Amino acid sequence: MQKFSTLTAISIVIANMVGTGVFTSLGFQLLGIDSYFALLMLWLVGGVTAMCGALTYAELGANLPRSGGEYNFLGRLYHPSAGFISGWISATVGFAAPVALAAMTFGAYLNSAIPQLPATESALCLVAILTATHCFSRQASSGVQQAFTILKIVVILLFCVAVLMWGKSPQTLSLAPQAEDATVIFSGAFAISLIYVNYAYTGWNAITYVIGELENPQHTLPVVLLVGTSAVMLLYLLLNFTFLASTPTEALRGELEIGVISATSAFGDRGGKLMGAVLAVLLISTVSAMTMAGPRVLQMIGQDFSIFRLLSRENSRGIPSVAIIFQSGLAVTFILSSTFESVLVFSSFVLGINTLFSVFGIFVLRRKKLGVEGAYKTFGYPWVPIVYLSVTLWTLSYVLFSRPQEALVGFGLIAVGGIIYQWSMKKQQDSGRL
Repeated sequence: MQKFSTLTAISIVIANMVGTGVFTSLGFQLLGIDSYFALLMLWLVGGVTAMCGALTYAELGANLPRSGGEYNFLGRLYHPSAGFISGWISATVGFAAPVALAAMTFGAYLNSAIPQLPATESALCLVAILTATHCFSRQASSGVQQAFTILKIVVILLFCVAVLMWGKSPQTLSLAPQAEDATVIFSGAFAISLIYVNYAYTGWNAITYVIGELENPQHTLPVVLLVGTSAVMLLYLLLNFTFLASTPTEALRGELEIGVISATSAFGDRGGKLMGAVLAVLLISTVSAMTMAGPRVLQMIGQDFSIFRLLSRENSRGIPSVAIIFQSGLAVTFILSSTFESVLVFSSFVLGINTLFSVFGIFVLRRKKLGVEGAYKTFGYPWVPIVYLSVTLWTLSYVLFSRPQEALVGFGLIAVGGIIYQWSMKKQQDSGRL
């Protein structure tokens, strides 16, 4: 069977991470934080947290090398029910919701550049086209993914250089910490803003969903996770510095289309429209990467639970086409029925719980002695996973108390997953008696 190369794997990580969040979240962060130092610290803290998560997942994936991500990890480390609930979360929220958010942002940016193209219809068309592409072949998937990811990195770097060197009257930012910044960094506003930042970094774990289709995963997985995550952290810091340097904060505060506003401020209306079109193109790789990775979780669920066997069905090229179409159908539902911010906060909360238990699983892995001899061990253990767990618990706690509605919906989704697991097990037991 044809495998995904290391380059394709790195492009999957980068494309999953660099998407909706970094081009939309700064406006929400400015509603509660005014300090430039604190704003950039958000992205540094988020990046370090993601790196700690990636280092931990590298050990989990190297020692438990099967596609499925958290579904595989939690099912092996805790109990099959934990794996199923995790897979349920990944299937319903982990990829379908971010696909919807990225497609919605694609439509919004494209509409800002070409008003004649309706945002919602554009988002739906993108999902449909990429669904067909990824159902076709792995070669087509890899080619699309690598091309758009390279284009994304090049365009972001060119944008930052152009704005900082030739943009109209860029602001001079003082990045030196002020006396009040310590209070800001440990405030509720900082923790809430980390929700948006952590969402922007979501995707560093994407390659663990296709471990079974990766070349030599025990050796390449740590490289893929580290290179992909560190590259994105540097891009995010540079990009947010550029946004803040080019545009007055009043123009950014509370706004969604940060990239267009920044380009308009630097180069005028034509520059803004051009940037809107460019950013829309860049988001194609984000939707593509999640359409590639997410259905592999559904495929694993279909292989392990007979009542979901349809989801494991592959086409003649060995591609889980039914799972791809099912995930895309969920994404279309989100696009047509939900608001951007509610989907973002809700999905971030649920995914935070999912990765929290997975990272804690490294302690379970070592206690149960499930490691493979010679496989990668987490650098900086146990402090690296502890850093991730501490930051994630901090942000989840603030979401629970400040946005209880989204948190309760998240807990409800988890409960539904548990009910479906019990029902599926009962069905399997009943069919076994026949």
